[in-house]
Amino acid sequence: MPNVTIKSVNNKRYNVKTDFSEEDKIYVFAFWATWCAPCINELDAIKEHYSEWSKELNMEVVAVSIDDSRTQRRVKPLLNGKNWPYTILIDNNQDLKRALSIVNVPYTVVVKNKKVVYVHNGYSQGAENELYNKLKEL
Repeated sequence: MPNVTIKSVNNKRYNVKTDFSEEDKIYVFAFWATWCAPCINELDAIKEHYSEWSKELNMEVVAVSIDDSRTQRRVKPLLNGKNWPYTILIDNNQDLKRALSIVNVPYTVVVKNKKVVYVHNGYSQGAENELYNKLKEL
């Protein structure tokens, strides 16, 4: 992962390279935006299984909003209604998005032992099961 620091919705700073580097833990970075319906559907679908997946697989979802200055103010109100159990980061300058050469969201990057081990672009209903099967292989 690139050495990029971005803030959470609570203004806490996270360095994606060092703060998400626990040995043998799987980190699922889900890039999303408030205006992206498939992104929100994907995060809602993962939430349905999150407590059992995170225990079984030692995994954590980090939802990274790529909302820009125009749409960023919509992030917190949307989150209030969602009750997502994830770490929510705001990539407001899109530094992380650029560093990973992400063009479109939803975009999922799976990291284990500081290495990107799986990447997926897009979301359709049921794709969370495909993600789960990939994570089980790691």
